[in-house]
Amino acid sequence: MNDIATTAGNTHPMISMTGVEKWYGAFQALKDINISVAKGEKIVLCGPSGSGKSTLIRCINHLETYQKGEIRVSGTVLGHQAKTIDAVRREVGMVFQQFNLFPHLTVLENCMLAPLRALKLSRQEAEGRARQLLERVKIAEQADKYPAQLSGGQQQRVAIARALCMRPQVMLFDEPTSALDPEMVKEVLDTMIGLAEEGMTMICVTHEMGFARQVADRVIFMASGAVVEEAPPAEFFSNPKHERTRKFLGEILGH
Repeated sequence: MNDIATTAGNTHPMISMTGVEKWYGAFQALKDINISVAKGEKIVLCGPSGSGKSTLIRCINHLETYQKGEIRVSGTVLGHQAKTIDAVRREVGMVFQQFNLFPHLTVLENCMLAPLRALKLSRQEAEGRARQLLERVKIAEQADKYPAQLSGGQQQRVAIARALCMRPQVMLFDEPTSALDPEMVKEVLDTMIGLAEEGMTMICVTHEMGFARQVADRVIFMASGAVVEEAPPAEFFSNPKHERTRKFLGEILGH
């Protein structure tokens, strides 16, 4: 795992958000967001429901539009032009709370679809890449099954493999374990820990604080659309500076 000194030394952040603000009508969902993520850095976003965490990461690949500020991904300014958005999305993989797999396609076909269409790979190349990544998430034997034949944990691992088939520079995870039964959470977290250990740049919205302690270089706490506090895990959990952070940790950790 990269430490903060190492990752912060990279002069070109993989992701930078400067003065980003977003409204839904009169409601301000994001307030003056300034975040920089270095290549290889692992960020955990946490906070109460409705704090803007999911909105923030959805803005990074333009699933949500923002009204003010600037977002750069791998040096590219994320504007509102389709060409720029497509270029950024090729760099950014995303895994959702719901698995969003195509039910009429097999596991293998789900993983091959985007490389075939977006990257114009040959079927042989796309299949080879898909099988390699299904192996990586320890689900290769399910390649010919349909999503409905898999457990929730297995489906989420397929969703991770599918995102990795585009060879992204960054992976975004939006509460990837919250729809899973408790016994399935560990298999998905183990897959994510493996990615982190391989040096993948990651931003993860999660309430899994054990994962945050083990994997994160920084934990960012959000409330009411704003970044309230950010710190390395050891400092964040042992010495939170803000009352809102302390209250959140007390509720989620039960002390």
